[in-house]
Amino acid sequence: MDTTSGGQWKADSATAGRDGGDHTTAEATETFVAHRNLLFTVAYEMLGSAADADDVLQETWMRWVEVDRMHVSEPRAYLVRITTRQALNRLRSMKRRREAYVGSWLPEPLLTTADVAADVELAESVSMALLLVLETLTPTERAVFVLREAFGMGYDEIAAAVDKTTAAVHQIAHRARRHVEARRPRRAVTAQQADAAVEAFRRALETRDLQGLLDVLAPDVVAISDGGGIKRATPRPVLGADKVARFIVGGLTKNDVALTVEATAVNGSPALALYVDGQLDGVIAMHVEDTHITGLYYVRNPQKLTHIDSETALTLR
Repeated sequence: MDTTSGGQWKADSATAGRDGGDHTTAEATETFVAHRNLLFTVAYEMLGSAADADDVLQETWMRWVEVDRMHVSEPRAYLVRITTRQALNRLRSMKRRREAYVGSWLPEPLLTTADVAADVELAESVSMALLLVLETLTPTERAVFVLREAFGMGYDEIAAAVDKTTAAVHQIAHRARRHVEARRPRRAVTAQQADAAVEAFRRALETRDLQGLLDVLAPDVVAISDGGGIKRATPRPVLGADKVARFIVGGLTKNDVALTVEATAVNGSPALALYVDGQLDGVIAMHVEDTHITGLYYVRNPQKLTHIDSETALTLR
């Protein structure tokens, strides 16, 4: 299923093509829609923001509909090229926004379908943990890494997308791969083990069970929360199982809120949606290694929860 915004765009564009009697526009729309999930995933992995990815797709569509498609032999590659260039432009401009961001920044979580979780490589490529590592790359390095490692595109095709020579892309890909490998988290456990760890965390969270949290958290767990200056969040990551567990239990006890925790799946991995007094308060994504949670990513910024609150899941690629 498409995201709500994407689904609305799809309907509006198709209607426009029919109402205008423009057969060429209708064909362009059909081609674009056929590749929309792929283009969205490329943009999202480059930007870490579904809202910005949607904007990039709108910009891509506006350019695509003006192209003389009689001279386009490979529409998929051409659309990926447009999307990559628009995402690169936006990524460079977003740097200033990130520098001014209040507190820790986390990628915008996406509800994802079961087929995303079943594809181990795809799930890892959109995971919170890896997206945070990609934030440490330059814009061009990130584009090359995403296109090469996540989508297996050829160096010539990538060179055309990022406006570099093939030789330069080889070097950039090698540098980006080495950079990411030195920082990327270990591969996650099986889906069953991850589900068990998340379920144990959920039970401990709902019952304010300090020992239960300590049992499921890895000794070196890192918890990052993102309120965007709108909701309360820790200004810096919290490190270590004891500090993280006490921070969680202390916060729940202090505020004495009516908390409801629901299992969900975001970015290809099991996660939890937290509701306070019936209203969505945030989403906790997790990274699990050796049956213990090593990373907690708590997104509270309401501007990043629109794709969660819409209750629509995304099928990527």
